[in-house]
Amino acid sequence: MLHIDPSDAVPIWKQIEEGVLHLIATGTLGPDDPVASVRELARKLRVNPLTVSKAYRRLADRGVLTVRRGEGTFVSSRPPNMSDTEREEKLQEAALRYAGQAKNLSAEEPEALSAVRRAWTKLQPQKRETP
Repeated sequence: MLHIDPSDAVPIWKQIEEGVLHLIATGTLGPDDPVASVRELARKLRVNPLTVSKAYRRLADRGVLTVRRGEGTFVSSRPPNMSDTEREEKLQEAALRYAGQAKNLSAEEPEALSAVRRAWTKLQPQKRETP
């Protein structure tokens, strides 16, 4: 489930966008999985449908979501193509946001890096044991 914080300085559409990306990264949403309709998600989050529509449109433009007329919106079956430069820019942007948040929490660098490593580990696919 997506959560937003109306008091956060990050625009709500951006929070929705990042929330969907997080659900995909953690495997909660997989390739070809449907996402909530714009109206449904707007109702659940108590936001304007245009806000949800903007987040979905941006994700579709990036190739993360696919709109199938008459069926709905789905997670793309393939990850979006991104240049090395664009990927580096996105990583740097996310790293700056995280580092700023860690500093605001008075975290030291080793503690912040350790948290990133733990999060990275959680995102790795779990190996299934064969009987």
